[in-house]
Amino acid sequence: MNPDDAAMIDSKRMKLERLFSLKYLIPIGFVVVLVPLLFAVMYAAFAIRDIARLEQQTFYQIVEQVKTARSALQMVSDIERKAKLFVILAHPAVRQPYERQSYETVRNALREALGELLKVGVDEKVALSINRLSEQERLVYEQIISAEADDRVALPDDRLFQALHAAANDLWQEISEQVDRDASELHAQSKSVQHDLVIKAGLLLPTSLAVILFLLTLLTRSVRQLDEAIRRLTARDFGQPISVTGPQDLRYLGDQLELLRTRLRSLEESKRQLMDNVSLEIKTPLARIVESAALIENRHTDDVGPEQREIGTTLSTNIHRLQELLDELTRYNRLHDEPERHAAESVKMQDLLSSVIENHRTRIQAKSLKIKELVQPVEVSGDREQLRTVIDNLISNAVNYSPEGGEIRIILRAVGDRMELEVEDDGPGIDEEESKHVFEPFYRGRAAFSFGTEGSGMGLAIASECVANQRGKIEILEPRQDKQGARIRVQFPLVEAA
Repeated sequence: MNPDDAAMIDSKRMKLERLFSLKYLIPIGFVVVLVPLLFAVMYAAFAIRDIARLEQQTFYQIVEQVKTARSALQMVSDIERKAKLFVILAHPAVRQPYERQSYETVRNALREALGELLKVGVDEKVALSINRLSEQERLVYEQIISAEADDRVALPDDRLFQALHAAANDLWQEISEQVDRDASELHAQSKSVQHDLVIKAGLLLPTSLAVILFLLTLLTRSVRQLDEAIRRLTARDFGQPISVTGPQDLRYLGDQLELLRTRLRSLEESKRQLMDNVSLEIKTPLARIVESAALIENRHTDDVGPEQREIGTTLSTNIHRLQELLDELTRYNRLHDEPERHAAESVKMQDLLSSVIENHRTRIQAKSLKIKELVQPVEVSGDREQLRTVIDNLISNAVNYSPEGGEIRIILRAVGDRMELEVEDDGPGIDEEESKHVFEPFYRGRAAFSFGTEGSGMGLAIASECVANQRGKIEILEPRQDKQGARIRVQFPLVEAA
């Protein structure tokens, strides 16, 4: 493939990708959705227009047929009356010339009405009835004219008039039946149009719905992928690459998030490496200082006096606290920057809680503290060591800040689909302003200084990171009635029932 062909293929591919962007995809989708609906609306409009025209035409025909038929019936009676007057007045003694003209006028009017009736669109049965009526009228006319030509005065046979009236009644009956047939046909056509509309709507609406569902699925999938990627970045999970499918615009956002992920991962790696190096560089001289302080403290010579021994002891104690602080800081940074993602296991929280309380039993007895437990069997899925860390920090805080002979209240229960653990003590408590900062690293409240409690201020910060890693929640609650101590609650998702 030569370079020109490759460039042309790339150009066509880019044009197709642009068409697959939200800028073009949404308008095209709207057009594809609206075209079947517009077609259905236009078809319905034309169908209703045709039905309206047909109804108007049918109504006009029915009115004309009924009106003409009524006139014909009336004219039949007039013909009979005029014919009889014409015959009676045709006698030489009472001859009236205008009676013949009057009879001829009524007769012509009947024939003209019957002709008009044939023009308004009657069926074959009505046409036959019209012809029979016209034939019966002709027979009456011929008998009257033949009698006049022979100078005879004789009324036509009554049977002819009876046949004339019967033909007129038959015509009226046929027209009535045709009106009923026309109405039935019109109703059937309306039903047929309605059925066609339902069928076409049943075919077109699913097409529009299918296009809508396709667009929604396409966009929802892309948005869900973006949401999942953002959640992973928020949870500082930078290990899994971000890939977003769908329209070009959303794929571009996915590419930008992937670029952000790689930069954040590189930054976190650099920061973690820096912390490890700093920790290592600090621990080495600290170890030498510890050794020197131990030599001073343990030397039993006259060169080392009591004051120097006390200095050595103080130095060893502070260095030991500094080492603990450095270890906690290192652990916090590892939890914060790269959460430990051990395989989740089912943990019985009541057993874990009992184990942690037993570890603090010596300190609890030393301060004559009472432990009031309200514990239900609860099972969660997570990292056992991080869950233990959370419980240990909460119990340790409660023991540290509880007065001599105080009470620690512990509640473990299941609420809905989550586990709740509350730990409350009788200490000085946490005021509203301090509750905003207690989960920050190195933060120590006023109670820590007033009680003289030793600590680094990292306990609740580490607990908060562990809770976040286990998809939980930790919060400071208002003390219960008649209580003033700290009340902390953590929540974790329960193990889903199989």
